[in-house]
Amino acid sequence: MRVFRLELKKILKSRRTIILIALSLFMSVLMAYLPVTFVSVSQYDEAGNKVAFLRGLEAVQYIKILREDIKGELKPEIMRQAVEEYQACLREYNVEGTWELPEDVYNKRILPIYPLLLRVREAFSDRKTGIAPAVTDISPDQVDNFYEACDERIIALGEMEQKNSQAARQFMHDKYQSVEKPYLYYPGYNSDAMDYELLLAMLLLLFCTVIAAPAFSSDYQTGADDILRCTKHGRMRLGISKTATVAGISGILFTICMTIYLLLSNSFFGWECTKTSMQVEYSVTSLADWNMGELQLAVMFAGLLTVIATVCFTAFLSAKCRNVITSLSIGLVMCFAPIFIYMSIPDSFKPGLWLRCMLPAGGLGMMSSFLYSIIDYEFLTLGSLAVWTPYAMVGFAAVEMIVFSITAVRSYMMRSAA
Repeated sequence: MRVFRLELKKILKSRRTIILIALSLFMSVLMAYLPVTFVSVSQYDEAGNKVAFLRGLEAVQYIKILREDIKGELKPEIMRQAVEEYQACLREYNVEGTWELPEDVYNKRILPIYPLLLRVREAFSDRKTGIAPAVTDISPDQVDNFYEACDERIIALGEMEQKNSQAARQFMHDKYQSVEKPYLYYPGYNSDAMDYELLLAMLLLLFCTVIAAPAFSSDYQTGADDILRCTKHGRMRLGISKTATVAGISGILFTICMTIYLLLSNSFFGWECTKTSMQVEYSVTSLADWNMGELQLAVMFAGLLTVIATVCFTAFLSAKCRNVITSLSIGLVMCFAPIFIYMSIPDSFKPGLWLRCMLPAGGLGMMSSFLYSIIDYEFLTLGSLAVWTPYAMVGFAAVEMIVFSITAVRSYMMRSAA
């Protein structure tokens, strides 16, 4: 334990670590506030005159007022009323689309029900092509069967997305049946906040990789290792302490920063928004039975495993490399590798999907991350086996966290024995 405390003190006293910790805390606050600034809405009086253009927190509060009538359980009758109001508004003004409506009319009659219209269109998408119909082409009587249409939609998606895997189609069907209905909706939140949570997690991944890169290689580079390996605890115990220190600092820093982000973000948008079903915010056929608050925590947990797995991999590199630049360069490349693979390898090439999930940083690969896998329908298939990619990402990260921590210590011991 004394060796661990000394290693902890050594890393925390480093100017590089102090700067990165301070920057992490600052970015946690900044990125929690930025999504709020993207919200804007015009305010009109009863006569249709524009009285204000609201941004930020004022806009969030005003949108909550506009959508007060649709918050809570989204029963089929509420969805039907939204469709009827949309169609009645277009008929009243004799227009074909909302873009032709006066802006004050749009704000007062369409904007309050807009999220429901998106979900209705998605639920009644064409079974073969997946193209969503116009709201005017949907009969209000159809909307009475909104949740039945969602059940049919997931079957159609299974046939389109996983035509070659019966196991994947069956998983999609069974998983969606466990989703609680009717969905819940509490206005104010938007998916930008989730994207920024993911972006913050990616930044923290990079910062923690920088912290971990010198763990062993800095001693090799300065020659201090020649002295340390001659001491009583300069082999296994020191190797374990170094690996545990960088993993512990990274895990604690990530948890603190993400907690700050979620506390601030949810305070800005309103804590009741966390009760919104993720199916309302993303897709009516999202497979996870989570609300937005549970999705936030799941992304945070998956990000934590990803960061620790990547840090342990970087410690392994550090134990192998003679200088910090080499271990840091390879570590940073591995952080971006899932993004490069996602952008360069087509989805039809299954080994590319396997590689993305298996990489230590796969859970935070931006568009190929755990968050976007949760709202997608990608599976790792092997014969009759089908594993949903978010499960695979978390599973691989948990295993790699253990494997790379052991190999980092073993690599250091083998070098010391040389």
